[in-house]
Amino acid sequence: MKNIAILVPRGAASVGCIEGSFIGFTRANDVLAGMGKPPVFGMRLIGITSATQAYGRFINITPDLTIKDPYKADLIIIPAVNGVWDEVIALNREFFPWIVDQYKEGAEVASLCVGAFLLASTGLVDGKKCATHWLAQNEFRKMFPDVNLVSEKIITDERGVYSSGGATSFWNLIIYIIDKYAGRDVAIACAKIYEIEIDRDSQSPFIMFSGQKDHEDEPIRDAQTFIESNFQSKITVEQLAAMSAMGRRTFERRFKKATSNTVVEYMQRVKIEAAKKSLESSRKNVNEVMYDVGYSDTKAFRTTFKKITGLSPIDYRNKYN
Repeated sequence: MKNIAILVPRGAASVGCIEGSFIGFTRANDVLAGMGKPPVFGMRLIGITSATQAYGRFINITPDLTIKDPYKADLIIIPAVNGVWDEVIALNREFFPWIVDQYKEGAEVASLCVGAFLLASTGLVDGKKCATHWLAQNEFRKMFPDVNLVSEKIITDERGVYSSGGATSFWNLIIYIIDKYAGRDVAIACAKIYEIEIDRDSQSPFIMFSGQKDHEDEPIRDAQTFIESNFQSKITVEQLAAMSAMGRRTFERRFKKATSNTVVEYMQRVKIEAAKKSLESSRKNVNEVMYDVGYSDTKAFRTTFKKITGLSPIDYRNKYN
C-alpha cells in the first residue's frame, strides 16, 4: 500500500487539485478491485493543524492528520496554491521541514501546477527540473534561480520528485503515478474514465507569450518594445545594442538576465506569437502568415514554430482556428 499524503494548504488553494488527487487514486483502487486485485493507494489529508480550511465561499476541507501526528508517507501531493507568492509561502512554511524529513525517509514528493512554488521553497528541486503553469514562469524563475524550470513540460520526474504543468494537466501526473505503481492497464482505464489524454508531455501549444517586462532595466524594456513593434522587419542584435548605447556582449547579457531569453529567442517568440494569432483568426495560408511575421525561409519558420509550440503551423491552425 502506498501512503499518499495530500496537503491541505493555508490560504487560497485549488480544491480541484486536492479533490482530483483523492478521487483519482480512489478510482485506481476501484479499477483494481474490479480486476480482483487489492488496493494500492491509501490517502490522507494532511494539514499544519487540524483546523478546517475554508476555500472560497463553498468548500471547507478538514485534514485527517497534522504534520505533528505520527505518519510515514510514500508520496506527498502539493496542490496548486494562489495569491501573492511570498505570502502564500510564509503561510505554509511549517510544511517545509516536514516534507524534507519525509523525503529523507524515502517519501516521494509531487507538486501540481503552481504548487511548484511550495515545492521549490523546500529546496528539494534545487538543481533539478521542475514544471509549473506557464503563466507563472517569470515569477518562478526570479524567486528560484537555482531550479531548472522547464515551463514547456507537463510532467517532470527526477530522483523521487515530480511536478506537473498548468491547470488541469495535474491529471496527467496523477495518471502517470497510477501507471508507475498500479500498472499500465489501470492507468489507461482511469484515463478513459476521466477522458484524460494519456502520455501528453507538452504544454507548449497553450503558452501565450507576452514578453517579460516586469523588470527594472529600462533600456532592455525599450528594446523589447521595439522588437514587438517591428517584428515584421529584419532586426539585428547589433542594431538593438547600438540603440541601447551598449556593446553587443553587454546588451546580450543584460537582455538574458532581464527576460530569461536570449535576444534571438525573444525575437523568435514574438514572431511566432503573432503567427499563432493569425493562424487562429485569419484565412491566410501558412506561407502568407510566414511572410507577414518577417520570415522568408519556409523551413526555418516551420522548424521554429514547432520548436516553440510543439505543433506544425498546419496542425496548430487545424486545432485552434
